[in-house]
Amino acid sequence: MITDTTTGTNIQEIGEGIYRINTPVAIGPGRAFNFNQYLVVDDEPVLFHTGQRSLFPVVQAAIASVIPVENLRHVGLSHFEADECGALNSFLAAAPQAVPFCSHIAAMTSVGDFADRPPRALTDGEEFVTGKRRFRWFFTPHVPHSWECGLLMEMTTRTFFCGDLFTQGGKGERALTTDDILEPSEAFRRPMDYFAHAPQTATILDKLADHEPTTLAVMHGSAWQGDGAQLLRALGARLV
Repeated sequence: MITDTTTGTNIQEIGEGIYRINTPVAIGPGRAFNFNQYLVVDDEPVLFHTGQRSLFPVVQAAIASVIPVENLRHVGLSHFEADECGALNSFLAAAPQAVPFCSHIAAMTSVGDFADRPPRALTDGEEFVTGKRRFRWFFTPHVPHSWECGLLMEMTTRTFFCGDLFTQGGKGERALTTDDILEPSEAFRRPMDYFAHAPQTATILDKLADHEPTTLAVMHGSAWQGDGAQLLRALGARLV
């Protein structure tokens, strides 16, 4: 469903109560990119990624098409970049009971100072429950980049909010696909490689694969459904 006709911002359900909010942007003549945020509806709704501060009005409107924005209780980010948390304080103002969450390193280095409310600093393997859903945090330093990086999985549906992993260019028209996303994401990565290529990258990807995600909620491009363990290990093999 398109919620803003000017920007093309749209919201679509990729799993029961799990919504991808997508905004396409032009990055040059005939070239496009896209930004996704994910809303998980539960007793305590979760927003993962806020989008840039400039996107706040359209992301807020997309959320409001599903739930009142003030009902948000958890607002998370993978690492400290504008597309991850630029609109964080705007959402904290709009949702007075919401708490930001991030890795313990992100809280120490940036978010503790940036956020208008103290963040919940999560450590590797830490879990929290929002009603019927159980989330697990994974500390993934430098994977794909940034020391403070962490990723999130909703354990009851095996939906893995994998941030900048498997980034695809274009508008991201398809909310959810079963088609290959490894080759398109690798083709996008090669010209401006944004992976840190840390010594532990393949090991971290392998450990993530052990949790057998079935949906990968990608931050840029189509979310993907299938054997997430196989796909994560295939990516790890490319980065050795």
